[in-house]
Amino acid sequence: QKPRAMAGNITVIYMSKNGKGPYVEVDEKRRQSICFSLEGEEPDDLLPVLRDPSLILGDHHLETLVKHLPARIQVYSWRLVYSTAEHGTSLKTLYRRMASIDSPVLLAIKDMDNQVFGAFSSHPFRVSECCYGTGETFLYSFSPNFNIFRWSGENYYFVKGFLDSLQMGAGGGRFGLWLDADLNRGSSYSCHTFHNQPLSPHHDFTVQELEAWTFE
Repeated sequence: QKPRAMAGNITVIYMSKNGKGPYVEVDEKRRQSICFSLEGEEPDDLLPVLRDPSLILGDHHLETLVKHLPARIQVYSWRLVYSTAEHGTSLKTLYRRMASIDSPVLLAIKDMDNQVFGAFSSHPFRVSECCYGTGETFLYSFSPNFNIFRWSGENYYFVKGFLDSLQMGAGGGRFGLWLDADLNRGSSYSCHTFHNQPLSPHHDFTVQELEAWTFE
């Protein structure tokens, strides 16, 4: 007999070995750290630990995204700091919920065409007088296949927060990703910061769900 205890995504199995007393076997379906096999190969099914459920990101999204995060945060679990489903549609609320956050943020968006895309920001979103962020910031899209758009080095227009809009990437008169004050409508165009393709099939899109994740 093997008594079990569940802790999030980890199953702990207590058992006896050779009559020498109990020991613990841990079955991790979602690994919190990057592990390597005896042959030194990285497992294919690496998934981050989510402290909260996502209405946008499935396992295939998570497995892809975690590989492209900075190595320093790949071992962290993900916490949902803001979602339109839970907190309403308000950019001010998103800013307020990030006021005490001091870690990078991953933004995930699902539009009315059920396309998934978003951005990774090296800094939490806030109202700012000038652009902020570092070259770790990137845009991504699963629309329809996965593409990641990293910093081109051409300018430093990573993130700019206004009370009435959030902008990521700029140059050439267009924004890589733009969201309105109600987090209801947005747009995506090619910009100099990321040399990206539009993240959505339509340059202008309506948000179905939006989530912001932090790492801890």
